[in-house]
Amino acid sequence: MSDINATLSAFPIFIKTDGKRATIIGGGEEAYAKARLLAQSSAQLRVISEHIDSDFERWGNDKNIEFLHVPYHRELLAGSALVFAATGSETADRQVAEDARALNILVNVVDRPELCDFYTPALVNRAPVAVAIGTEGAGPVLAQQIRARVDQMLPPSLGKLASLAAYYREAVELRVPRGAQRRRFWSSFFGGKVARLVEQNSLPDAALEIENLIRAQQAEPEGHVALVGAGPGAEDLLTLRAQRLMMEADVIVHDALVPETVVSMGRRDAERVAAGKRKGCHSKTQDEINDLLVELAQSGKRVVRLKCGDPLVFGRAGEELAALRDAGISHEIVPGITAACAAAADFSLPLTLRGVASSMVFTTGHDLKGNSLPDWARLAIDGATVAVYMGKSTAAEVSSRLAEAGLSPDTAVAVVENASLPNSRLMHGTLADLAVLSEFDDLTGPVLTIIGDAVAGADFEGSEPLASRRHTALNAVIQQEAAQ
Repeated sequence: MSDINATLSAFPIFIKTDGKRATIIGGGEEAYAKARLLAQSSAQLRVISEHIDSDFERWGNDKNIEFLHVPYHRELLAGSALVFAATGSETADRQVAEDARALNILVNVVDRPELCDFYTPALVNRAPVAVAIGTEGAGPVLAQQIRARVDQMLPPSLGKLASLAAYYREAVELRVPRGAQRRRFWSSFFGGKVARLVEQNSLPDAALEIENLIRAQQAEPEGHVALVGAGPGAEDLLTLRAQRLMMEADVIVHDALVPETVVSMGRRDAERVAAGKRKGCHSKTQDEINDLLVELAQSGKRVVRLKCGDPLVFGRAGEELAALRDAGISHEIVPGITAACAAAADFSLPLTLRGVASSMVFTTGHDLKGNSLPDWARLAIDGATVAVYMGKSTAAEVSSRLAEAGLSPDTAVAVVENASLPNSRLMHGTLADLAVLSEFDDLTGPVLTIIGDAVAGADFEGSEPLASRRHTALNAVIQQEAAQ
């Protein structure tokens, strides 16, 4: 899980280089590498060294780099905005660093982070867009690996799209109202049809689409609600579509169980409304949540209703959808990874297994509260894998009612608390063992129980046997009766 409170000892900034000089001291491989990086900027490059690699110099002559074949001395640094020490000698590099600081010039010393005023990043260049990756000198190879991954993600046309945005910026500021409408314009510009047309090099068609976008944003904004699945809790299991909508949202209405690390992946200045419902503690009733979604959308807001897992699996999405339809509110649904799938993944457990389990049931133990068995209980007996959500408090009832219905007490059971998270907890046993689960006072996170023959093939290494708790509980009862 990412640490949202992590502190950087070096703050990333972009320094203007147009018309400014960057001086590199050194003429070998290290200096050549720095020059290749700096040549992607508009800086005027000067290289100072008595001996300069011939390949380096041939390359540099084509880039209009100034080469001075002279011994280094401090006065040569004057007028530089940045200095790079790349001599290959620690003594010489240290002297360059001291001289640069004496002249109030920022200095970078290759492979010596303790001597650096700044670090050079691994760079993804889509000018005027630049992505800089730094590790504060701790792991240059790691920075390059990240750079390679980011480079694959960003289309080559991104720079052209950014330049087009700069060209239209003044017209947009004059014609599109500030606030949500302008933000939506730019969101559509960079993430919609305009971007696709630029990628296809269809610039005339892109210009027509930009004009359509400007006219569309001059009308009164229309509200929209997206019911978005936040997944089981791990932020890297959020879908790309979910994250995009969160970055476009004016308001994020989130459940109590959605971790802050997931909520924080939304737009930084979006309004956040906690609408969580935990057992015995409801901050808002469902009717209040329904009314809130309608009210926000009617005021022209783009709303993300962020729900744990998948909105359509025990997320009460049906009630919210009905309210939105009745009010004529534009809406969409974004699926998320439901807890049963995340819990099964924690156990490396197939929920369906050829020849063993060919069907799947998602349910809650509360279905067994009535006098008659629900249909899914029969499915369990016939070999279906059953995932019981919110199953801690009803574990004993699930165990006894299914056993009464004919399911073998030896049927395998897997239990996961906090599925997908680093603090997830795995337990395993049989249907007969399951009853003891409600006595686990140290289970405070969401609990998911999986029952069925497919569970028997799971990897239980590192998992706590439920039987150990069951035996402890039985011994406690025996001792209590003996004492009486």
